[in-house]
Amino acid sequence: MAVNEKKRGRPVGKMAQLTADGILETAKCLMKENGKIPSIRALAAQLNVDPMAIYHYFENKNSLLEALTTSLVEGIYLPQVRSDWQDELKRLCVSYIAILREYSGLLQTMLSMTSQGPAQIFTERYKIIVSPLALAKQTEKDGLDLLADYLHGFALSIGCNPDESRIKTEMMNGPLALICHALESSRT
Repeated sequence: MAVNEKKRGRPVGKMAQLTADGILETAKCLMKENGKIPSIRALAAQLNVDPMAIYHYFENKNSLLEALTTSLVEGIYLPQVRSDWQDELKRLCVSYIAILREYSGLLQTMLSMTSQGPAQIFTERYKIIVSPLALAKQTEKDGLDLLADYLHGFALSIGCNPDESRIKTEMMNGPLALICHALESSRT
């Protein structure tokens, strides 16, 4: 009969280095391996702590999900101040698709969440990029909605295709050019 070496409560001694960032990094690794958000139990097992130790750092599973998805989306392209806003938008979109490709369960998780943390990051970066266009607020929002719907559809097509090499980011060039043209022609 095996003895469970995990201790209840907060980790002590060598494992006292358990941090919220450490938990998030482990969750990212498990997510990359398994293609889905790890359970609290799986995360605790990987960290060799009692599941309750994770709740010391995250109030509940939803707060862990919010922190994890936000942390992942923060890795997308940070716009630079350049004259070519279209190139900046393409860089943002390509990096977003790369994150969704790398963490296959991320999109489904974000779409099922009620919080807006991860979406807010993309939105803020999109607004930085299109700000030189001085779009009306509704036009800016409509452009964002169209872009997000397109990118999520593209990411879903990647997830549905067993041969990842068949769907390349270059395939986004035409649709992104069309979206950029629509935004450009909507300038106020």
